[in-house]
Amino acid sequence: MPRVLTETDVAEFRDRLCAAAERLFAEKGPDAVTMRQLASALGVSPMTPYRYFTDKDDILAAVRTNGFNQFAAALEAARSGARSARAKAAAVGDAYIRFAFEHPHTYKLMFDLNQPMDDAYPELMDAGRRAHETQTAWVKDQIAAGEMEGDPEQIGAMFWAATHGVVVLEMAGKLPSGAARDLHHQLSATLAKGLKPGA
Repeated sequence: MPRVLTETDVAEFRDRLCAAAERLFAEKGPDAVTMRQLASALGVSPMTPYRYFTDKDDILAAVRTNGFNQFAAALEAARSGARSARAKAAAVGDAYIRFAFEHPHTYKLMFDLNQPMDDAYPELMDAGRRAHETQTAWVKDQIAAGEMEGDPEQIGAMFWAATHGVVVLEMAGKLPSGAARDLHHQLSATLAKGLKPGA
């Protein structure tokens, strides 16, 4: 008789499968990866992954969900570990850059893929919302402290776009190593100056 899998067994295999998928997606691109290749990477039968995930898109959604949650956790920890509104903003920005370059494959899968974030993947939607909230929480701190004025959603999107832009440019080799961090600081300072009350 086949062994009955416990919840721990299932969770552990799902984690292993997601780790293998992340690596293969990063190396070959999601379109080039098959369920058979994922099974081979783990040394299991071609049908085994289907016991844990519906299809490749389901695995990809799980990988991206984990990524968004790890990303959000890193930024939340940075914000909660700083005292002043200005310090919180700096800590979140630094945590963003650090996460991107410590987890480049995860980061690319999170942001560079056109996968629907809809009711088909509710956990992915929740993780995406959580990550989005990290981009406005520190802005609300700044507004409450009188450092900025404006719509926190729009301001957060401006900073997010600027930071993502420099990260992707460095990852693509269009900027020298370490340039993203320096440019992020310069862009943030320039944007913050323009958003000060009365500016």
